[in-house]
Amino acid sequence: MSDSRDRSDAGTEEATRPDGGHPDAAGAVGALDGGPNVDTGDSESTATAEPTETATAGGARGALRHVFVVAVTEYRLAVRSRWALALTALFVVFGGVILTFSGSAVGPAGAERVVASLTSLAAYLVPLAALALGYDAIVGREDEGWLAVVFSLPVRRSEVVAGTYLGRLAVLAGATILGFGFSGALIVREFGTDAFSAFLGFLGGTVAVGAAFLAVALLLSTVAREKTHALGAALLVWVWFVLVHDLLALGIVAATELPDAALSALVYSNPVSAFRVFVLSGLGTTAGGGFTAVLAGSGLSTVALAASLVAWVVVPVAVAALLVRRRRL
Repeated sequence: MSDSRDRSDAGTEEATRPDGGHPDAAGAVGALDGGPNVDTGDSESTATAEPTETATAGGARGALRHVFVVAVTEYRLAVRSRWALALTALFVVFGGVILTFSGSAVGPAGAERVVASLTSLAAYLVPLAALALGYDAIVGREDEGWLAVVFSLPVRRSEVVAGTYLGRLAVLAGATILGFGFSGALIVREFGTDAFSAFLGFLGGTVAVGAAFLAVALLLSTVAREKTHALGAALLVWVWFVLVHDLLALGIVAATELPDAALSALVYSNPVSAFRVFVLSGLGTTAGGGFTAVLAGSGLSTVALAASLVAWVVVPVAVAALLVRRRRL
């Protein structure tokens, strides 16, 4: 009798805690299932995951509500797991190290060299942090069992994907702003307020490149069937964009005479290159070396560079929202 009761209690707990034991995720499931904008009739409650793509009631307002609920849940889970604190501390420590060892020249030129050094650091560190934060966004939630429950509700899968991305983006952007903001405060203290505009350009570019790699990680997590596969793919993406692409592009530029359109395509095809050129061209310096330092003074439009970073955010998230419909749980 006791064994039967234990098995019943365990089954009830597993059904009500499909998130692997996270109370915030359980609350989100309840909010999505019982909200005023969601039809929870008998015909909807037994629907499979595929029909839920067209079952959402309430139009745009209901869709925004679902995205908001998922985003808040993802943010709370990240805070509970100390991701936000860990990333903030990481950026504070490395930013402080760069400020300590990048020189002590006084004046605008000194500030530009410090910001250029921070750009080189961010080009390696921020994409890696974004990929680590997002590689398990979908496949990890599937392993926990949360996706199976959420996808069975009258909620579009694309809304779940968008909410997941926005929640984790809030964590990454907040950690970036707070972590590197500490470095910015030290720069202003050392070089004066004239250096603040250059730092703001760097900070905006850093948030953008982090958002781009988080979107790529979300796409990888949607395609992968296991977390280990998603992690391996994320590491390969980091190696390609951060290390290999820049070296290959520099070799191509050194060996051949490419037209301006081809050079621009090389930059726009890599969010790290677009980020570096965006920041370095605003500083008027070629500090940092590499392919993008060569092109920093080539006159590439900052608007086009910013647009390319936005495209690197929108396209992977949109593709992930389309592909998640075919995912079988």
